Amino acid sequence: MWTQSLDTLGSLPLTALVAAVPIVIFLACMMLFKLTGLKSGVIALVVQVLVALLVFRMPVTAIAGSGLLGLLTALWPIAYIIVMAVWLYRLSVRSGRFDVIRSSIASVSADQRVQVLLIAFAFGAFLEGVAGFGVPIAICAALLVQLGFPPVRAAVLCLVANVAAGAYGAIGVPVLVGAQVTSMEVQDLSRALVILLQPLTFLVPFLLVWMVDGIRGLRETWLPALVSSAVFCLVQGGLLWFMGPELADLAAGLLAMVSLFALCHVWSPRRISRAPEAPEASEASHPASEVIRAWSPFYILTGVILLWSVPAVQGLFTQGALGFTTVKVPIPGLTGHVTTAAGSVVNATWTFSLLGATGTAILIAVLITFFTTPQIHATELFEELRGALKALGPAIVLIAVILMLANIANYSGGSTAMGTALAAAGPVFPLFAPVIGWIGVFLTGSVVNNNTLFGPLQVATAQGIGASPSLLVGTNTAGGTTAKVISPQSIAIAAGAVGLNGREAEIMRGSLFYSLGMLVVMCVWTFVLTMV
Repeated sequence: MWTQSLDTLGSLPLTALVAAVPIVIFLACMMLFKLTGLKSGVIALVVQVLVALLVFRMPVTAIAGSGLLGLLTALWPIAYIIVMAVWLYRLSVRSGRFDVIRSSIASVSADQRVQVLLIAFAFGAFLEGVAGFGVPIAICAALLVQLGFPPVRAAVLCLVANVAAGAYGAIGVPVLVGAQVTSMEVQDLSRALVILLQPLTFLVPFLLVWMVDGIRGLRETWLPALVSSAVFCLVQGGLLWFMGPELADLAAGLLAMVSLFALCHVWSPRRISRAPEAPEASEASHPASEVIRAWSPFYILTGVILLWSVPAVQGLFTQGALGFTTVKVPIPGLTGHVTTAAGSVVNATWTFSLLGATGTAILIAVLITFFTTPQIHATELFEELRGALKALGPAIVLIAVILMLANIANYSGGSTAMGTALAAAGPVFPLFAPVIGWIGVFLTGSVVNNNTLFGPLQVATAQGIGASPSLLVGTNTAGGTTAKVISPQSIAIAAGAVGLNGREAEIMRGSLFYSLGMLVVMCVWTFVLTMV
C-alpha cells in the first residue's frame, strides 16, 4: 500500500510549489500562449502525471485509477446533467417558445443592464438553488446570447453572477457537506457564511451593471441593482441565519426576479442600453397563458428536481425498492491501495445512479416538455439532443481532462501539500484561508468537493491558531465560490453553451480579473473578521 507524503522534496513549501506547477502551466497556456482549453488541459495533465510520478512517487496504478475516476465522474453525473439541461433549453428554442420568453423579458425591460440582473443574477441563482452543477451557467449564458449579448460577455457575466449563489447550489449541498465532513452544526456554518459572503453578494448586481455599461450604467440603473441586491441578500441571509442553506438560492433568486418585475412596472431607465449587435426588442404582446406555457420547461424542471431532492425519494433510489438502480464501483488502484498523509485508507468509489441522478430529473422534465408541446415532433426531439451533444462535446472532453488532473493532484497528495503549506502561516493564516478554497474549486470545479478536500484542514488549523472553525470552513466555501468564475469546468460549460468551443481562453481572460479581485476581497475580509 502506498502512503502519501507531503514533503517528498524535504521541504513542505518547496513540495507545495512544485505541486502548483500544473495549475500555473494551465493558466499560462490559456492566458499567455492563448491555447485552447483542451490543449492547455492536456499539457497540464501531462505535467500533473509527471509531478505525481516523479515528485510524489505515486504508483502508476494509482495514477491510472485517479484518472479513471475523473473520466467517469465527468461523464456521469456532470456531462449527463449539462447535456440534459441544454437539451431542455434547445427544445424551448425549437418549439418557438423562446420568442415568447424573449418578448416577456423585453416587456419587463428592453434594457440589457436590467436583463442581466433578471437572467444572470436572479434567474441564475434560482437555477443554482434548484440544480447546480453548471446548469445555471449553461442555460443563462445561452439565454443572454439569444437576447443579444455577445457570447464572451454573456459567459463572463453568468460566471461572475454565480458567485452570489455558488455556495448554496443544489438545495444547499455544499454547506451540508461542509458541515458533515467537519462535524460542524449546519446552522453555525450557515451563519458564518452570512457574515463572510453577504457583503460581496450585495455588490454583485452593481458589478454586473458596471460590466455591461460602466459608470454610466451605475448612474442610470442603480435602482434595479439596489432593489434586486437588497431583496436577494435579505432573503438569502435571513434563510441562512434562521433556517439553513436548502432554500437560500431558490427563494432569494425567485423573489429577486419578482422584485425586478414589480419595479419595472413603475420605473424604467431614461435611456435604453443595448449592444449594437442586439436584435430589436420585440414589441409583440402575448397573453398571460401563452407566457406561462413558454416558461413551462423551467418550472417543470424546478418541480421535478425539487421532488428528486426530497430525502424519501432519494432514499427510494439508494436503499428502497429502486435501490438496484444505484451502483457503487470501487476504483482499482485507489480503494484499499492508497493511504492519505493523515493515515486513512482511501475508499474511492464512482456512483452510478440511473434514476436518482439529477440528470434523470432533467430528462423527465425534457420528456414532459416534449409531450406537452405539440409543435415538436419526435425527430426534432432527437435532433436537438444530437445538437446538444455536438455543442457540448468539446466541453465534456475538457471537463474530463480537468477532472483527471484534479483527481491525480488530490490522491497524490499534491492538493493537500498546497493547503498544508498555506496552513503553516500561523496567526496570519486567515489571510490565506480563502486561497485554499480557491485552489480546491479551481481544481475540482465543485464547492462540494472543495469542502470535502480542505474542510477538515481548515478546522484543524483554526483549532491550532485559536480561530473560529466555522469561520474558516465558511472561508473555504467562500473562497471556492470566487474560483468558480475561472474554474476550467465552469468555463468549458459556458463555452459550450454559447458556441465558443476552442475559445475558452477568451472567457478565461475576461473572467480572471474578477475572480482574483473577489478572492483578494475575501482574504482581507476574513482576516479582519478574525481580528475582531
